[in-house]
Amino acid sequence: MTLTISREKQDHAFLAADHLLSLQENDGSWEGEMVWCTMILSQYVIVQHLAGREWEPHAREQIIRHYEATLTSDGAWGLHPESAGYVFTTTLAYVALRLLGVSADDDMVASARRWLHAEPGGVLAIPTWGKFWLALLGLYGYEGVNPCVPELFAAPTWLPFHPRKFYCHTRYIYLGIAYLYGSRYIGDLGPLRDQLRRELFAQPFEAIDFAAHRHAIAASDVHVRPSFLLRQAYNLLAFFDCHHPRRWRRRALDHCFDRILYEQEVSDYQGLSPVNGLLNCLAILARDPEHPALAKSLAGLESWKWEDDIEGIRYAGARSQGWDTALAMQALLTAPQLSAPGCAAVRAGYRYLARVQITSELPAGKREGRDPALGGWCFSDGQHRWPVSDCTAEALLAILETHAHPSFSPLPPGEGSGVRVLERLPEERLRQAVEFILSRQNDDGGFGTYERRRGGALLERLNPSEMYGSCMTERSYLECTSSAIKALAAYRRTTCQRGPATPLYGKIDASIRHAVAFLLRQQRRDGAWPGFWGVNFTYAIFHAVEALRAAGLPADDKRLRRAADWLIDTQHADGGWGEHYSGCLHDCFVDRPESQVVQTSWALLALMQLLPTNTASLRRGIDWLRAQQKNDGSWQQVGVTGVFFGTAMLDYRLYSAYFPAWALTRYHARSS
Repeated sequence: MTLTISREKQDHAFLAADHLLSLQENDGSWEGEMVWCTMILSQYVIVQHLAGREWEPHAREQIIRHYEATLTSDGAWGLHPESAGYVFTTTLAYVALRLLGVSADDDMVASARRWLHAEPGGVLAIPTWGKFWLALLGLYGYEGVNPCVPELFAAPTWLPFHPRKFYCHTRYIYLGIAYLYGSRYIGDLGPLRDQLRRELFAQPFEAIDFAAHRHAIAASDVHVRPSFLLRQAYNLLAFFDCHHPRRWRRRALDHCFDRILYEQEVSDYQGLSPVNGLLNCLAILARDPEHPALAKSLAGLESWKWEDDIEGIRYAGARSQGWDTALAMQALLTAPQLSAPGCAAVRAGYRYLARVQITSELPAGKREGRDPALGGWCFSDGQHRWPVSDCTAEALLAILETHAHPSFSPLPPGEGSGVRVLERLPEERLRQAVEFILSRQNDDGGFGTYERRRGGALLERLNPSEMYGSCMTERSYLECTSSAIKALAAYRRTTCQRGPATPLYGKIDASIRHAVAFLLRQQRRDGAWPGFWGVNFTYAIFHAVEALRAAGLPADDKRLRRAADWLIDTQHADGGWGEHYSGCLHDCFVDRPESQVVQTSWALLALMQLLPTNTASLRRGIDWLRAQQKNDGSWQQVGVTGVFFGTAMLDYRLYSAYFPAWALTRYHARSS
């Protein structure tokens, strides 16, 4: 049954699409900032100072502006845009501001100092990552840092606790930490060192027993307290660190340094993330300040930079060109017909995705413990060569939907140039993408991100991060599994029409069956699914429903009906939906009284897969979304929408552009 809607209401969808088109970059990509916290910026300032870099006045002013823009009401800095103050982020920000030449008497610096001194335990209770960064500057005794010895990385890889079995971000962060800890590197701050020692601590630095505070963690910062097993491991490592043979340490440091150089070289000197990229810069600096990789690595850090006049200069935790482009294209392609500008935008996005697909394997990747990369897409522009399962799946889906859209005409490569003519990717490239996705499926049917799962559940009990959860091992994620199902189903549906069955089709069918079983096992009794990469149950339901429908489950399947009932039950009186990020911390649904644009869009996209368009719940949600739209076609998103490792909330700035546009366009398409 369809529902005819007025031209005035259709205009909301057209206006949203026009706004989305206006956000496309000249290279064909879309990208919105992925906002996290000041941690990376502070570490960037520290690294630049230790490397002897001078600050240009404009850059200095813009960095200070960002600290001003992100200061909490109580004079601290938090772990994410909605967070209260953290000792970790506030201490690093304090040090960075002083390195930038901001006076200790400055109002912002003085308020941060008062806040730190008022916190129980003060800076002495900063989490281990903070203790480590302060030790690098001579502001904390290394004896007070929980040990991370480089010999762990040089140990046989078959050991169940070898770092190769860690989640890749964790593995590469601790690779840099292990090298610097094993080297006992301490950078030179000059006269500022003693000033900071007096400012940060309420007692004389020389009188502090740092070893006694090794396990102290501020209550404001802790998420996962070190387990008894981990504390015992720390004690063993501390004993080893005092008695290791010197030749073992030299060999282990050489081993770690070779791994660091490899990572820098194959990632175009960006690193997997700026977090490990910054540590790698310090490791190279500690090894040889004249090493040719240092200047390249410092330059590579600039790929993570964001700047504007309102919030100044900051460094993002990730760049999202691949992810945002794939989702923006899918939002536009939901329309039954595209205008000429819409066709041009999708065509440019298609070309961008074609350019950034990984088309060759990493040199010596197997030796370095890397999974195959051929055929994948990265979250970013692909330069660092760390492709991801769901980014690949969403990019492949955008490409296949472009092929199938009636606005485009197929054409062999190299012929034609009109905006409605598409120069298609070769079939071999599509097949490589499929094989990449299949390679990330775990034994339980779910899909990992960068790699298949390598380590067992016991490793999570050894989580040393204290501030983050579920960060030790690659695992099976509902969102990655859902994206993989959608892409594999689309590929199977479109390619099987053009030729006889192949062994690859059998692999795809088996993979989808296994993945669907995984999704259904994850559903809770109330009909919801828990998310991992978004806030939270609303995000997970959107992904799971889209995937299960793509896999062929009917809309009236009892499990999908339970999901629809959950969404209807959590809808607000005003027609919208809202979910508070704190539910991610406690693994439960926490309602946010103010309806949220992005979460409302997720709920509507899921419900449109399950209910007729004239259903009251859908109409109310669409009316709320229309009412929030601004005259330029945009929306304002108030709360954070993304998350990683349970506590690090993210504000995906472009989510409020393409998800609402997607929801309105789908409603328009199905109601006309």
